[in-house]
Amino acid sequence: MLRWIFKYVPQVALAGLMAMLMAPGAAMAQVGVGQPAPKQIGMQEAVTPIAREIHAFHDLTNLIIIAIAAFVIILLLYVMFRFSEKRNPTPSKTTHHTLLELAWTVLPILILVVIAIPSFKLLMNQYTYPKPDLTIKAIGNSWFWEHEYPDHGNITITTNMLGDEEIAEREQRGIPSPRLLAVDNEIVVPVNKVVHVLVTANDVIHNWTVPSFGSKVDAVPGRVTSTWFKAEREGIYYGQCSELCGLNHAFMPIGVRVVTDDVFNQWVEALQARDRKRAREILDDVAIKQAAEAAGTATTVVSAATQAQ
Repeated sequence: MLRWIFKYVPQVALAGLMAMLMAPGAAMAQVGVGQPAPKQIGMQEAVTPIAREIHAFHDLTNLIIIAIAAFVIILLLYVMFRFSEKRNPTPSKTTHHTLLELAWTVLPILILVVIAIPSFKLLMNQYTYPKPDLTIKAIGNSWFWEHEYPDHGNITITTNMLGDEEIAEREQRGIPSPRLLAVDNEIVVPVNKVVHVLVTANDVIHNWTVPSFGSKVDAVPGRVTSTWFKAEREGIYYGQCSELCGLNHAFMPIGVRVVTDDVFNQWVEALQARDRKRAREILDDVAIKQAAEAAGTATTVVSAATQAQ
């Protein structure tokens, strides 16, 4: 019995772990990488240089935190065992230890330096704005978003969350529309282009956040803040208002559709011609195509997970 346990349990556990880690990727591939997935453990996939740096910094600090926590737990267990009253009836009266005191002063400083160096680099890259290929102005309202394109004749996109009936209708047409995230009008940006986002609000403080871009900035009435991103992969990427702003705070999603230059130009031309129906058709066609491509990727991921089991 024990031989069977030691032989098969590790294999089953490893296969289960791999399937669990791959499952979120498969689910995300089916509907686009820019949203949370059921049973997801890690963060949403990074599709911008800044988001990748944020993830790398997170992984570094997480490893340091785990190492420190493990060291403290092991040390506490050792002290509890080694210096119990039974094993150490006469307690030590040591009041200081120069080398030890030096070590626990210098070592934390070195750890903080290791954390600080990539932190400063990340902050510098976040707030060093490259020359923009496109500028968007995001305006927070209670409880919807407006996005203006000042470089293209002040096109304005008003974004509201879709209701359940609208989601069902879009799903029937083959357009993935996650509940509480899907919007009626997505903002559209070209792939591999630097986008500056100027952020403000009309009423109370909101927050413009898209996790896959590593973008999170307050929208403050009377003040313009900013962020930037360069999306390196086509698809739909969702965000939300991340600042408590009132009754319907949870229902202020953001949808960013990343497309090719040709599709972006067609979409802009349709809006400049005041043909919003044509602009919607262009995005719907792209959404169906991207969903089909993502479904093919999901099939590959699921097959890999099945083989691992």
